[in-house]
Amino acid sequence: MICLAGSGPGPEIEPGTATGNGTGATTSQGAVQSFANGAGLNFIRPAGAASRIKDIASLQAGRDNQLIGYGLVVGLQGTGDGLRNSPFTEQSLRAMLQNLGISTEGGASRVNNVAAVIVTANLPPFASLGSRIDVTVSSLGDATSLRGGTLVMTSMSGADGQIYAVAQGSVIVSAINAQGDAATLQQGTATAGRLPGGAIIEREIPAKFKQVDGLVYQLRNPDFTTAVGMADVINAFSQERYGSAIAEARDSTSVAVRKPARADLARLTAELEGLVVETDTPARVVVNERTGTIVIGNDVRVSRVAVSHGTLTVQINELPTVVQPLPFSDGVTAVEPLTDITAGIDGGQIAMIDGPDLRTLVAGLNSIGVKPDGIIAILQGIKSAGALHAELVLQ
Repeated sequence: MICLAGSGPGPEIEPGTATGNGTGATTSQGAVQSFANGAGLNFIRPAGAASRIKDIASLQAGRDNQLIGYGLVVGLQGTGDGLRNSPFTEQSLRAMLQNLGISTEGGASRVNNVAAVIVTANLPPFASLGSRIDVTVSSLGDATSLRGGTLVMTSMSGADGQIYAVAQGSVIVSAINAQGDAATLQQGTATAGRLPGGAIIEREIPAKFKQVDGLVYQLRNPDFTTAVGMADVINAFSQERYGSAIAEARDSTSVAVRKPARADLARLTAELEGLVVETDTPARVVVNERTGTIVIGNDVRVSRVAVSHGTLTVQINELPTVVQPLPFSDGVTAVEPLTDITAGIDGGQIAMIDGPDLRTLVAGLNSIGVKPDGIIAILQGIKSAGALHAELVLQ
């Protein structure tokens, strides 16, 4: 399928103003929407879409921190690690029992309801002591399923080696793994699960948010036009509110904001993140050959080219015939091979494609009447011919 993705800024229209179609939309947008609906396409959004700053950028000081830990999941129904194949599981089990005051010297463990796991989580910015975060557990040994297991108290450390959270609780596994003597049913991955709110924060990351002199916003999709437009919107707001400009676009990724002398930084952040900015992105065509999905940006242009697409189909039918010998002869029954080969060409239409706008480009591609895999090949050919004025991203 082809998805229309509008990304470039467009003209502003007052709400409720019609331009010939009586629907409050521009004629080109209405035509694109009508064509997309008739062709069964997925229309994402019209050109000129605006977004809030909180949706297109994040604070440099407000980033996540990754945590990791090693623990044991117990209570499995015979689907845990084989202790002979996973010696680290047995060592961890013995160490845990010794810490609980149970001696295991001289005894061989034969349990199969324990699994060693790696525990991971993201510590959100400004997380407070005692709050909870989600945890993901993944099997480290040869366990076949973590369904029904319980994660034993596991400390989670950051990159600096300090413990920031402790995780414990029941593991939720949404996958199914059933096996019999002659058949196996598997849906999803049963060796990984989650603990929603399964970790408690025990140490806060030192944060000096209000002691800094300004903010730095990082764009999620780097673009100079968007960065400069974001700085202009912030400066227009600050000129009216504080009487001076406070934002500067450093590059295509970051926008620096200086804190006014009489402003509270937390309140200033809340005011800025709600400002609306017109976003822009480079012209890009994204192609996923595995799923046959094609996403064409609003700013994609194509020079005038002639495109022909045809598929050669060869069908082979084997129709063997049985030949019987004459009566009272020494002959034997034989099979004579008979092969019927039919070749044909599907499609083969020639279309002129000239993409001054997105609607014309998509209409030209669909006029050829080929499937998504054929359109992918056509787009690659147009790019090789130098007529596609956009970046072609293959996934």
